Amino acid sequence: MRRMDMGEKSVIYFELFGSFSIGNTASGGNKESIIPGKTGKKVLSFLQYLIVNHTRSISLEELIEQFWPEADSRDPGNALKNMIFRARSYLKKMFPEQKELLQKRPGCYMWNPDVKIEVDTEQFEQGYLESRKAEGEERVRLLFRTVSLYKGDFLAGNESDWTAPLRHYYQTLYLDACKEVLSALQEEERWTEMIGICEQAYEVDFSMDSFVMYHMQALIALGQPEKAVERYQMFRKALWQEYEIEPMEQVEEMHVLAAGMCQDTMDSQNVLKLVSEAGEENGAFFCTFGVFRSIVALERRHLARSRQPSTLVIVSLGDQIAPTTDARRLQRVLMEGLRTGDLVARLDAGSYIVMLSGASVENAWQVAGRVEQKFRRAYANSNANITFRMSSLEPLTAQ
Repeated sequence: MRRMDMGEKSVIYFELFGSFSIGNTASGGNKESIIPGKTGKKVLSFLQYLIVNHTRSISLEELIEQFWPEADSRDPGNALKNMIFRARSYLKKMFPEQKELLQKRPGCYMWNPDVKIEVDTEQFEQGYLESRKAEGEERVRLLFRTVSLYKGDFLAGNESDWTAPLRHYYQTLYLDACKEVLSALQEEERWTEMIGICEQAYEVDFSMDSFVMYHMQALIALGQPEKAVERYQMFRKALWQEYEIEPMEQVEEMHVLAAGMCQDTMDSQNVLKLVSEAGEENGAFFCTFGVFRSIVALERRHLARSRQPSTLVIVSLGDQIAPTTDARRLQRVLMEGLRTGDLVARLDAGSYIVMLSGASVENAWQVAGRVEQKFRRAYANSNANITFRMSSLEPLTAQ
């Protein structure tokens, strides 16, 4: 919160992003700290609600409905009067020179019209709207200023119900602003600034593929492919732990590029060692769907020469499942139960696709039976209705 004189009218500035911080900018331009007095969470939430709605008169009925639902209070009118008294006392400690900031009107409360209220959330929203109309460097400048105002989630310490939709709204607006400024910075090849924006955006939503794409691209452009690979690995691990999903194919392709650039810096002996040590784990090989398609394409070329059968299998869990739990169980059964040369990729929350190399459709059905039997034996309480769809893999014919 800061106060400064502007002619005869005072201006009070509230910061609602992050913690409800309080500060003061004196008329001389020097920043001073205002130490807030201690107060209860409900009083603070009540005051914050008044601040957010400072542009209008707020009826008694609205305040009572918001803070004293019928089941929670026998005398909400008296509770409201007590809350207003405590909120006024709090403001008086912060701004002792101000006259009464919260004023009573017939049937409502409003802020003193002689005091101008400014809020960082409103400046944030206005700045974003202005940036949508601007172009070139002016647009980038406005986006940077907008993004810099976001110092944390809206009233991060306030868990009242009324804050949730506003918190989500500002998060969405912030992430959109980040994506737009990153796109503009990419065109101008301002890689270091892109990295800073991405690192801030992760604090709000780490799972957005677009941010890790921009981040990895910037690191690669700065000649730091090793850091790009590290960023990818962190992203992939966090994404799987939180949602049990794989990165988008574009992220995988960026990772392949970064990993390839890392290998270019090795000598031939280290490259040979790296390749020979890869894939030493037992069981089937798990990969993304994009990699799966590439390997299947190679397998079709191989079949044209070897004339050996291979079969594609889609394994589905059905609808009556706990998607996260049962999918993880099925993946474990597939990885442990299939051969080292078999290939597994996830299709969606409840299904996988498998390539059984060297297996006919008849053999594949036998494998399917063993997979289902093993799943049932290990997870007898699961409601999964496992189904299999088979397709013989056709050799690639010469054109």
